[in-house]
Amino acid sequence: MNPSEFTESVRDANETALSRLGSSKSLYALTEGEMEEGVVLARAADLTYYAAETFDDWADDHEAFATAADTEHEHYDTIVGKLDDHEPGDASVIYDTLADLDGTAARLGGLVGWAVVVGETTGQLTGYFTGQADPQTSQVFRTIRGEVEDVRDEALDALAEEGDWDAAREAADAVVQDAYDEYFETLEDLGVNPKPVC
Repeated sequence: MNPSEFTESVRDANETALSRLGSSKSLYALTEGEMEEGVVLARAADLTYYAAETFDDWADDHEAFATAADTEHEHYDTIVGKLDDHEPGDASVIYDTLADLDGTAARLGGLVGWAVVVGETTGQLTGYFTGQADPQTSQVFRTIRGEVEDVRDEALDALAEEGDWDAAREAADAVVQDAYDEYFETLEDLGVNPKPVC
């Protein structure tokens, strides 16, 4: 297997989950129905805060994790710069999933899974601020999405050297599925149908 085949296999195996995580309902779930601009920014900041914290803990294990941590610290600072103040809220369940991963290959796979999920969420953040007629903030999230993809690519290159694709794939799938389960359960709790209505 190679990096592009790995990413494709993760997307194919989790097609339904990623499709829904990339829908407009994902922001509704992220904010628990509070779609005001300040809440959206605060929840986006939470995602980067806990990502930086998680990857900091792994930084000594591989340079890819140190890069990811530095990138997410920068993303957090950028988003918080648009808020008057920020006190981190509850962490998404995926950060518990990531924290439980053991071994470099599994963690690299988890990092790829995280990047795939965050890419979907960040795409919705870009669209949200476009809809708010705020092209500057929309561009911020477009840039963040591109930099998350760079983090993913570095993790994939590192994984190619590690060679344990099976451990990585299991971890990536776990992250995506746990993100989807959280999305699904949150929307159900809010009385919203998590499935698309045709």
